[in-house]
Amino acid sequence: MNVPVLSVDNVTKTFGAVTAVDRASFTAKQGTVLALLGPNGAGKTTTIEMCEGFTRPTSGAITVLGENPATHPQRVRDRIGIMLQGGGSYSGVKVREMLKLSASYNAHPHDPQWLMELLGLEGVANTTYRRLSGGQKQRLSLALALIGRPELVFLDEPTAGMDAQSRNAVWDIVSALKRDGTTIVLTTHLMDEAESLADDIVIMDHGKVVAEGTPADLTSGSFEEQVSFSTAQPLDLDEVARNAAQSKLDATFTQVRPLRYVARGTVSPNLVAWIAQEAVDQSVLIRDMQVRHKDLEEVFLTITGKELRS
Repeated sequence: MNVPVLSVDNVTKTFGAVTAVDRASFTAKQGTVLALLGPNGAGKTTTIEMCEGFTRPTSGAITVLGENPATHPQRVRDRIGIMLQGGGSYSGVKVREMLKLSASYNAHPHDPQWLMELLGLEGVANTTYRRLSGGQKQRLSLALALIGRPELVFLDEPTAGMDAQSRNAVWDIVSALKRDGTTIVLTTHLMDEAESLADDIVIMDHGKVVAEGTPADLTSGSFEEQVSFSTAQPLDLDEVARNAAQSKLDATFTQVRPLRYVARGTVSPNLVAWIAQEAVDQSVLIRDMQVRHKDLEEVFLTITGKELRS
């Protein structure tokens, strides 16, 4: 079936003079993971809230599982799962009680006991929500999103606050949901998570869709080869630039984050050797070096910039 599970078509949302979402368009197909990425204030949350039927678009059209969430929000929410980053549970309720209560609202729910075992919550089944750790609250929120056997699941930063074991378990669950034909819309600030899980990626900035495609599309194609390397101590990039110019080196050097650098230009054995010698001259230890295309984090920063967002 070629009809998308989720379709956002030329959608705009304004709040007074502020345009939160500006003519955004994208689709999500059945049994795939769509990652919606963007800096703080990019319009992701507003877009998701419109898809979930909690707010109406100012213009444009959204279709979720063949329904309009603006006019039939309950029909949509009966068939979707929503994982809230804040947890969305009552502070005094116990884990088992909350899952049983949520199950009672659904026609064909999953077994709460099975979900607790799947997400490692059986040990805190009788613990109240307020006494759960941050990671446990996230796992409970995921269980609540899945208990109704949804056809489409919205996951808002699903592994935030989780330890490595919990994070891997959530990744396995997302992969299993996809194999079963469930569609997942994922928002995350973890680029490796998006790159590992997503079939398709949409990047938003200032309310607009500024890039979309598969992870491979976004990290290859028009993006040139580069040498990426990390160091034990900071490099003096001004000195690097001066020396590169004197050597007539066809490369530019940038810092993508502390102690991580990329050299873009004509990649050759001479460039690799030059970088190594420059580090020696500055008494800086190179910890790793590789020739590759940009990773998703570098693509994201190139598109959206490095400035902090409020």
